[in-house]
Amino acid sequence: MNNVATKMVVVPDIAGPGQDVVLDDRALAISEMSERFNVTLRTLRFYEEKGLLNPVRKGARRFYGTRDVSRMRVILQAKKIGLTLAEIRRVIKLVESNTNKQDQFKELQEICQGQQEILVEQKQMLDEQVAEVEQILSAFDELIA
Repeated sequence: MNNVATKMVVVPDIAGPGQDVVLDDRALAISEMSERFNVTLRTLRFYEEKGLLNPVRKGARRFYGTRDVSRMRVILQAKKIGLTLAEIRRVIKLVESNTNKQDQFKELQEICQGQQEILVEQKQMLDEQVAEVEQILSAFDELIA
């Protein structure tokens, strides 16, 4: 009998680093962090100002460790799905807590389901707005022709 897994489960970045994720222990300068995540230096400073990242300061320079790299992955995926800074802070707190992983996953799933409901509602509103604009443009087409 073959014991090879038939289904690979990918842990979303928003769930924090997986157990099999190997992170480079070397601290990253702000420019390296910026390049790795394709964000501006201003963005990194903003997340630091908001308390989401905590780089080590050596003089005027900032260095980001593995914790900040993990946090940045969470931040970017959470931002991509439209979570607010407060919600991102909540996700980070949850991911970094000592809560059982399955309980973390359930709570993260609930957060994402709540966001999905908001996005579906926004999409419906946008669809209605697009339809309204199409009607207006059609009316103008008839007036101009």
